[in-house]
Amino acid sequence: MREWWIHVGLICIPLVAVYLHIPPPQLSPALHKWHSAGEVFHFRGREIFYRDSYGALGSSDVVILLHGFPTSSYDWNKIWDPLTQRFHRVIALDFLGFGFSDKPRPHRYSIFEQASVVEALVAHLGLSNQRVNLVSHDYGDTVALELLYRSDQNRTGRLTFNSLCLSNGGLFPETHYPRLLQTLLKDSSFLAPILTRLTNYMIFQKGIGDVFGPYTQPTDTEFWDMWTGIRYKDGNLVLDSILQYINQRLKHRERWVGALTSTFVPLHMIYGPLDPVNPHPQFIRLYHVYWVHCQGLHLLISPSFPSLMCGWESGSFLSVSVLRL
Repeated sequence: MREWWIHVGLICIPLVAVYLHIPPPQLSPALHKWHSAGEVFHFRGREIFYRDSYGALGSSDVVILLHGFPTSSYDWNKIWDPLTQRFHRVIALDFLGFGFSDKPRPHRYSIFEQASVVEALVAHLGLSNQRVNLVSHDYGDTVALELLYRSDQNRTGRLTFNSLCLSNGGLFPETHYPRLLQTLLKDSSFLAPILTRLTNYMIFQKGIGDVFGPYTQPTDTEFWDMWTGIRYKDGNLVLDSILQYINQRLKHRERWVGALTSTFVPLHMIYGPLDPVNPHPQFIRLYHVYWVHCQGLHLLISPSFPSLMCGWESGSFLSVSVLRL
């Protein structure tokens, strides 16, 4: 019996070693095209990938797109061309640790640093004095709130907001329910290094597929492109460090929720109510408490459609505009 276990161990060890050194997948033609159309700039010695397209003539409007976890700027590819027909300039970046940007390790990833990355990109593009429209999703929502806080506090290097659109982000830590794997990665210093190496495409596909609505499930090709973006530059090995943003949301709740409830910047929210991470109706209930009862704001809630977005949480969206009376 003992010899049997020894044989199994001798077989498994080289198989695990081979698995852990599987090279990242090749870029699909679509991802390669996206990558080729982009550029990089340097932030504190790190390369940050971004796309910058000029669009509508006769418009001076600029829109900056902030992606979610754990994907990249490629999330916006389906609406890129429509946005260039509306805006003079459409800009998206891969945050540090995501997509085609550098993924240093070990590294203390933080929302504050990612906000500084966005400010540095805006300065790099010569848009520091330009009013910008910000559209964000998930992880990008929290980065947007830090940028909003800095703007309202007149911090040096701040963005000048024209408007802000948020979509399905954990704005309130108390209504945010991370998936089991996310919880293990962010809270288990012992398991995290093992899980980041053992997570494979099938585990990823199942986990990320659960946060999509039944009518917006990605195709196999789209799932594979997401996974390819994560594996690029060994990004799967930094997921546990990046996931500390969930703990940061709780620690800095007053700063970011406070910025959201006190700003005079025009706000818009797109919310997929089938989102299991930020579930309905808890999220909407708390939203009403803050904006109706506390701030005396007028809410316009109407059905919307996912054609504008990349189809994340649901095929049926609530569109919420917040206007200060």
